[in-house]
Amino acid sequence: MNWNKWPNELMISGGLFDLDVKRERIKELEMRMTSPEFWEDQEEAQKVIDESNQLKSYVEGFEEIEGKLENLEVSYELVKEENDRELFADLDKEVSELRSEINQFELQMLLSEPYDQNNAILELHPGAGGTESQDWASILLRMYQRWAERKGFTVETLDYLPGDEAGVKSVTLWIKGHNAYGYLKAEKGVHRLVRISPFDSSGRRHTSFASCEVTPEMDDDVDIEINNEDINIDTYRASGAGGQHVNTTDSAVRITHLPTKIVVTCQSERSQIQNRERAMKMLRSKLYQRELDRQQRELNEIRGEQKEIGWGSQIRSYVFHPYTMVKDHRTNMEIGNAQGVVDGNIDPLIDSYLRSRID
Repeated sequence: MNWNKWPNELMISGGLFDLDVKRERIKELEMRMTSPEFWEDQEEAQKVIDESNQLKSYVEGFEEIEGKLENLEVSYELVKEENDRELFADLDKEVSELRSEINQFELQMLLSEPYDQNNAILELHPGAGGTESQDWASILLRMYQRWAERKGFTVETLDYLPGDEAGVKSVTLWIKGHNAYGYLKAEKGVHRLVRISPFDSSGRRHTSFASCEVTPEMDDDVDIEINNEDINIDTYRASGAGGQHVNTTDSAVRITHLPTKIVVTCQSERSQIQNRERAMKMLRSKLYQRELDRQQRELNEIRGEQKEIGWGSQIRSYVFHPYTMVKDHRTNMEIGNAQGVVDGNIDPLIDSYLRSRID
């Protein structure tokens, strides 16, 4: 480390965090909480309290890091006078720990967009290619399950349609945990796999695709109007991974939104009523995400940004032959340990993508 430059390396961009804006917002919220009418709408009051607590957490976290940085600067001046190599080594360790703390804090700040804190609904759909792409979808399924487990998140399978020979034709996961959607929104898009196929007796290299869709689980108070005449509801017998029957009644529910052709399915509950309620919640989330995507496309057109959506516009490639590498095409980040990535170590890729959004 260049000891003459290290304090500057640890400086945080105040512009990124808008501390003054956050402090002013905290004052506004605290003023609202002192109003005699504050508790008349308890649901709205709780939202105000939650927002205030979150903002205070951000500000306090920033101030704590600032304090540690100032202490390290003082320690550096003292150690420099002593010119002791062991003390320098100890200080170097403290600097590395603080840099890691800053990186984590920055990432938390990047997860401050609307609905980032919500649970996530993640869907995987294989592309053309039959068993090859269906197997690839099952590898991605395992990757996200392992990642969620490492995060301490809860994963529930809402819908599962097994492949004909191997893999899955489609799967929907409900991933529950703080900032689940904030992290997983980085995974939306087409994922490409290049490998020697285990299903090809000639040992040829194959390229497979699978798409990942991610939407935030929406609260009931989100205003999304769904007319009864715009939906078609089907019921069928639920089945789980491997094809075994979960029950012997038509409890699984499929809802088709006719105007948009959006289809959602749920079979995780034993009751048809419960599956219908959850499927309707999924539909509301998808319709809300669709509106957000439409607004973003319009904004991109105003800015002159053109992005094609299709199998040729994959966000990430996972290569296992003739070399091993995972590359995110949005950030150009490359990781040599491709097996580690499909085993669930996707945090560096997510982190890189989230940071690229503020550049």
